[in-house]
Order: sequence, then structure tokens, then C-alpha cells
Amino acid sequence: MLDERKQRILRAIVDDYISTAEPIGSRTIAKKYSLGISPATIRNEMADLETLGYIKHLHTSSGRIPSSKGYRFYVDDLLTLEQMSENEISLINNWYATKVRSVEEIFRETSRIISQLTKNVSLVLAPQLTQTAFQYLRFLPLNEHQVIAVIMTDAGFIDNKIIDIPSGISFEDFDNIASIFNHYLKGKRLSDISMASIRKIRGETVNSTVFNAIINIIDEALAKDKQERLYLGGARELMEQPEFHNIDKVKKLLSMFEEKQLLYDILHAQKDESLAVTIGQENKYNDIKDCSIISATYHLDGKPIATLAVLGPTRMDYGKIISLLKFMNANLADIFHRFHL
Repeated sequence: MLDERKQRILRAIVDDYISTAEPIGSRTIAKKYSLGISPATIRNEMADLETLGYIKHLHTSSGRIPSSKGYRFYVDDLLTLEQMSENEISLINNWYATKVRSVEEIFRETSRIISQLTKNVSLVLAPQLTQTAFQYLRFLPLNEHQVIAVIMTDAGFIDNKIIDIPSGISFEDFDNIASIFNHYLKGKRLSDISMASIRKIRGETVNSTVFNAIINIIDEALAKDKQERLYLGGARELMEQPEFHNIDKVKKLLSMFEEKQLLYDILHAQKDESLAVTIGQENKYNDIKDCSIISATYHLDGKPIATLAVLGPTRMDYGKIISLLKFMNANLADIFHRFHL
């Protein structure tokens, strides 16, 4: 365990490097941070921190930067989470309110928001729809001319669709149609829903417009990739980071992004934890040993529903990103809750 003085110096080194991407020396630390310690004492403490493996020096500079071990101590013992600004919260809420109309849009918009606010790569892992079980169909009144059809699965809703109310159909008729679907399909996996069961339902429903709209929702789910869905964004933002001005490093990362199975493996290794931080050399894949991954998994009724992650340089702003992922997780919970109503 580091003593209090070494911790203060390590915090200053990490905070400064996150902010500037430049190695820092003892004189700069003494000038920029009110530690009440002379440059000579800071220099001696930095030598100890380097010997212990918490910081390292680059051959191109006399200053020091954090090592993976130093970042790990910082995250576990020194980190202060950064509060989301009112402007950021307002932007996120407005994005969701104006752009989200379906499950696909929820996850796609979540990925876009995360990459835009962090300037790093965002990864959103959504569940495999065809392996979820039908729970129920519900109609929600939108206005006097339209209803929203929402199909729920045991992993949350799969989609929703606005349906124009046909002439002669009352809201009570919609409730009856929902009851028929729920009777025949409840508990069935989407991949197991057969045309025979659908024909049986068709024989009991009286309005083809409503019936076809519901079937379209299920068809769209079944037509999607049978693998879990991965939404990736922010590759361009990542390339603007100083760590990735090296073309060889960029090529390796882009190649990894194209190899989707590797990204699935990375996220699967973290999705059982509500929050996971993997730093630098802790990564099992060589191409990202200069990167960190922060992930947060949204659970519904104890089941992992979506994993949100940020991949970027080890110099990422851990406090800001962890706060953002927690906030986004809460936003997902609110959105899914609204569709449960």
C-alpha cells in the first residue's frame, strides 16, 4: 500500500497525463499542484513509484507517465467520479426523447451518444432476440386514431409499432386481440413461433390490418442476425487521440473492430459484472494492451440485457466515463420501464 504522500503524487501524475497526454516531471508537479512538497522530494518519491511499477518513463522525455499498475491503483483507490453536467444530461434526455422509436434505435443511439461524449470507441452489446421468449402483447393508446403495439419478451421489449385504428375497431377489440396472442404465444421462444400457431391465431382475429401489423413486428425480430447485436461507434474519434497517430497501431485496432467475434468475447467476459474496468496489460489481447475498457451491464429481473462499454487509450478519463455509463444505464432502465407499463 502506498503512503499518503506517494498517493497524492501518483494522483497528480495520472490526472495531469489524462488531461495533457504529456509526461510530467517533478518541477511541473510542484508548480501545478498544491502538494506542499519540494521538487526534490517529489523527484525522490517518483523514483520510488517507478521502482514499484506505478509509473514509467518514455525514452523521448525525462518526464513520467502512469503504468497499467498505476492506473489500476488510481481507479481502485484514488478515483473521484465526475458529476455529469446539466448540459450533458439535457442533451442525452433530448436525444432519447426525439430519436428513439424502436429497440434498434435505443441501442444505436446509446452507442452514438457514448462515443460522442467520450471521444472514444463505444460498444453496445444487445441480446439475441430469437433466443428470448414471448411474454405478452400490449396496446397503448396514442391518440384517438392510433395505438402503439408493444411486444414484450423475457429480456425486455423487442419493438413497438404505431398502428392506425381501423374503422369499426374499438380499444376493447384491441384488448381482445392481445389476449388471443398472449394465450397462444406466451412463453414461446421467438425462434420457435411457427406459421401453424400464427395461422391458428389468424383464425380467431377479426381484423387483418391489426393482425398483419403484429406479425410484422415478430417477422422483423426473426429476420435480424441470429447472433447478439453489436453496435460500434466512435472509431474516428479514437483515431484523433494522440496515442493513435501511429498508423500501425491504427491498422491493428481497425482490424480488431472488423473481427466482431473478438469484440463479442471481450464484452462477454465483462457482462456478468454491473461495472468492470480492464486496464492496459490486464487485457488478454495484444492489440489492446495499450487500451482500457470500461463496461456497465444493464440487468432486468436479474438477467443481463445490454452491455455498454468504452474502449480507448489507458489515458482515458475514468471518472467521467464511469459516471456517464452509470447514467446511461439508468436511462436504459427508465426507457425499458416505460415500455413495460
